Amino acid sequence: MFKKGSKLYSILTGSCPKCHQESMYSDTNPYHLSKTLTMHENCSHCGIKYKIEPSFFYGAMYVSYGVGIAFAVAAAVISGVFLKASIHYVFASIVGTLIVFAPIIMRISRNIWINMFVHFDKNAVKNK
Repeated sequence: MFKKGSKLYSILTGSCPKCHQESMYSDTNPYHLSKTLTMHENCSHCGIKYKIEPSFFYGAMYVSYGVGIAFAVAAAVISGVFLKASIHYVFASIVGTLIVFAPIIMRISRNIWINMFVHFDKNAVKNK
């Protein structure tokens, strides 16, 4: 399920959605904030262009909303249900979680968005 060739692998690692051979991002660390969303133009292995069209990743903002909600719900459940925190601490944990994980949420959203349109091709490197 988490092997090369699965969409989940590409989404969680940020690798090329077509060949899974390299990272789409110029810096693999999302916490280098000036380079969080800096991407290569093309994959050096299969040649796919990551920015399929101008403003392609605007759609990732909609995905980001859903991913952010998932992170917020997880923070609320962990702090409210498991840690029995008051509502003020639950709110603070949600805000803190969204701030700390913002770079990861942005990258995962982009990864999900591009994987909706580009599918894995095991022969992509060979067909270059």
